[in-house]
Amino acid sequence: MTGASRSRWSRRFIIASAVFFVCWRLGATVGITHRVEVILALFGFVSHVVFGMAYLLVPSYFGTTLSTDTIPPVHFVAATLGTVLLAFSAGSVGPTFVETLGALVWGSGVAAFVAALSWSVRNEVRRGETGTSSHRESYEWVDKYANRYLIIPFAYLAVGSYELLARTTILPGLTDGYFPRITHLIAAGFAVLLVFTLGVRLSPRFLGVPVSKKLAAVVLPAGAVGPVFVAAGLGGGPLFVAGAVSEAIAFVGFAALYLSVFSRSDRRRVGTESVLAGVIAGVVGVAIGLTMALWSVLEIPALPPGTLAAHRQLNLLGFLGLVIVGFTFLFYPPSAGRFRGASERTAQLIIAALLAGLVLSVLGRIAGMSLVSALGDGVALLGSLGYGYLLVRLLIEIGARRTP
Repeated sequence: MTGASRSRWSRRFIIASAVFFVCWRLGATVGITHRVEVILALFGFVSHVVFGMAYLLVPSYFGTTLSTDTIPPVHFVAATLGTVLLAFSAGSVGPTFVETLGALVWGSGVAAFVAALSWSVRNEVRRGETGTSSHRESYEWVDKYANRYLIIPFAYLAVGSYELLARTTILPGLTDGYFPRITHLIAAGFAVLLVFTLGVRLSPRFLGVPVSKKLAAVVLPAGAVGPVFVAAGLGGGPLFVAGAVSEAIAFVGFAALYLSVFSRSDRRRVGTESVLAGVIAGVVGVAIGLTMALWSVLEIPALPPGTLAAHRQLNLLGFLGLVIVGFTFLFYPPSAGRFRGASERTAQLIIAALLAGLVLSVLGRIAGMSLVSALGDGVALLGSLGYGYLLVRLLIEIGARRTP
């Protein structure tokens, strides 16, 4: 596949992600159901940007390129259409067959995506290639170690997508089809673990400081086993606690790893602070999750009614949202645009709005103050609109420059 074609389809996935981001935050502001929120956030915003970047990064991290130019456009249609159908059915508007169709379309795209990446890196995986350049030999150990875990997120994605289809068809399921169980497989197993595995490689390159080998050796195995335990034990019990502990170790370890790199670096780019805010939000979110897990077995005093919603916001908008926004701005610097508002100052205001909205939203939900949480949702919506405007215009402009 040509570099221009890979970049073009990656940009389209990222543009679609930005659109889903706005739809998610708009929906949260007007009061859509939690399930629709999760679909727009996880399947729409998070997964689309991950798909787009994976087509570019994953083959290169094994020293090769994507071997097909057919799959990305097919996958793009399947992912976007599947997400829309799933969101439509989750809003109690569509009948069951809409959910089945959505799961089938989504799953077909995932199957093509995983197959394309697996085929592209099949030989390089066996040879242990890392794509590490000669002038970055100090990064090679971490690069090789991270590559061992790079396949696992796609396995989680495949299993979660299969379970999504099995819950509405006669296919035999591996689980009981409980929707939060499926979304935890995709969110924690696919999205979060992929952030960890790519993050230990991306962070030193953007910040110019090598990461700790010891922390990388803790984060990745903990992040790999945690999701399966959480999904299997969701609702309470020893497996749930084991998964929550593993996830807590991974999140805290990744936060320490990134904070160590950030504090030692003399590079300060517009996206690095967003990633930092995101990993801190992730630690708070996983602490709430661990508390809920312990509460389920130790019967400690009941948590506030809005605790689960706060946990969801901290992980989706906080960790995944702010980290994705940060890395996206690092890959596509806003100052590269030639239009009004294309500047690092605008990006900083967007990040500040998302962070302020997150804080207000979480505090309002935990304290049971609906006006505060509504204000937070509104501020986060403004941030998502700014992000969508800036990123979509920038990517369209970049595409126009590269068109002969």
